Amino acid sequence: MKEKVVFCWSGGKDSALALHKVLQDDRYEVVSLLTTCNEHFQRVSMHGVRIALAEQQARATGIPLDIIYLSRQTSNGEYQQKMSGYLLSRKAEGVTGMVFGDIFLEDLKQWREANLASIGMHGVFPLWKQDTRALIEEFVSLGFASIVCCVNDAYLDESAVGRLIDRNFLKTLPSTVDPCGENGEFHSFAFDGPIFKERLRFRVGENVYRPIEETHPSSAHPGTLVCPLPGTPTTRGFWFCDLLEE
Repeated sequence: MKEKVVFCWSGGKDSALALHKVLQDDRYEVVSLLTTCNEHFQRVSMHGVRIALAEQQARATGIPLDIIYLSRQTSNGEYQQKMSGYLLSRKAEGVTGMVFGDIFLEDLKQWREANLASIGMHGVFPLWKQDTRALIEEFVSLGFASIVCCVNDAYLDESAVGRLIDRNFLKTLPSTVDPCGENGEFHSFAFDGPIFKERLRFRVGENVYRPIEETHPSSAHPGTLVCPLPGTPTTRGFWFCDLLEE
């Protein structure tokens, strides 16, 4: 019998590749995708992608999407309370694990595992400790397509948002930027590939800049974000590319 799991879904390239791997693994049954959303902005946490596009992704995978809505200035307490409540309800339905697309962030992995263990569940990490250059090459080779939707201005400038993640993009990345953006240098929106029944339709809107205090409230725990904030004083804010439904 397959183990029932929930997939922590950001909608980006790492999530897409991790979902592809777990769907091919006969040990697991993915019962739902789970994303967190800023209730005020109606956008996926950190990535800044409209919820309507996350819903379009889920429909294209054929897997139901569950959404946890967080307040504009969310706190660690609010996040943990809502996440635990959701997972306990799923546990009552036979779910025993949660899948993440994390690659090498040890602190984040330990935090996730501790929270899951407190309610008798465990984490699954299909990409853990794999070489990020090899992972992004696999992502491209499999026919996935994604677009950069958010960049940390400590690492990249406005010119990076809205670009397709392909080999040409990867060649332009500074040596300080991880090929998968695992340190939070950039985030993406996956719109085509083997997990989707059809290519997603969207158009690129305007670029928007948000100061760090608007995107990383001081009271928030890294768990409320897709990636933790890199501990660098030069981060002033984030560029977002507004993606719109067609």
